[in-house]
Amino acid sequence: MSSRSPIPTVTASSRPASPGLADRLPPHVFFLISAVFHYLGPSFAVLLFAHLPPSGVAWLRIASAGLIFGIWRRPWRAFAGLPSHDKAIIVALGAVLAAMNTLFYEAIARLPLATVGAVEFLGPIALAALGIRTRRNLVALMLAVAGVFVLTDVRIAGEPLGYAFAFANCALFMGYIILGHRISSDGANGVSGIDRLGCAMLAATVAALPLGIRDALPAFSDARLLAAAIGVGVSSSVIPYVCDQLAMARLSRASFALLLSLLPASAAAIGLIVLGQVPSLAELTGIVLVIAGVALHRSSDT
Repeated sequence: MSSRSPIPTVTASSRPASPGLADRLPPHVFFLISAVFHYLGPSFAVLLFAHLPPSGVAWLRIASAGLIFGIWRRPWRAFAGLPSHDKAIIVALGAVLAAMNTLFYEAIARLPLATVGAVEFLGPIALAALGIRTRRNLVALMLAVAGVFVLTDVRIAGEPLGYAFAFANCALFMGYIILGHRISSDGANGVSGIDRLGCAMLAATVAALPLGIRDALPAFSDARLLAAAIGVGVSSSVIPYVCDQLAMARLSRASFALLLSLLPASAAAIGLIVLGQVPSLAELTGIVLVIAGVALHRSSDT
């Protein structure tokens, strides 16, 4: 995960206490910022793969985001007062975050960013089609499947392992969405969604430790590498997550779901600009089909 936070609902209780710039800006501004950073952070991570293995970069990203959420929100104080059921959901989300981000980085180390981003969105569309069985969602799923088929047909012969990681990431992304729905009941027990997310990031840091700490160790003896890895964490997990919260506080779920169709295009654009990954005509066709599927699908709460 991709690295993105799809938490669907934020109530007024999670907004800043006093009105300011965040309340004056249109919510679409925050979504656009999130859309850019959603794949900008991973594109920077790809550049780090020359110095650190993907699993090491993934752990540093998760750990740095967890550290920032910890300093900013001190979420463990909120976690202590939650009922055991809520704690279990947060810990489960942390485990999903750990595995999902590690697999996402393993995938983008082998495949273009736009391809992995397109595969990732099969999950949300499939969930929507299962949640509300309409002709519209069936067509959306067919478009997305066709797009991913075109993409996989282009590259799967050369990178089967990359696609194995990409589809595993897609499956975990669906779990992330489901658990994200569960922690999004802001105000319940007086704990906001951002605080719950902060707890989940700390849990993810611990869960990902055996997956990436060994590969991350070289960064601790190189200040530039460590600073770059922290930058990846900020741009991948802090900025987009917070912007998602600010956007969804004032956008309907239908509007937010429609805006998600920008993300595969964002991945393609950033892959081109930052990494020089020029998609072929077939790859562009696949990406456009996935974008159409994301734009067309309707979730059960719209």
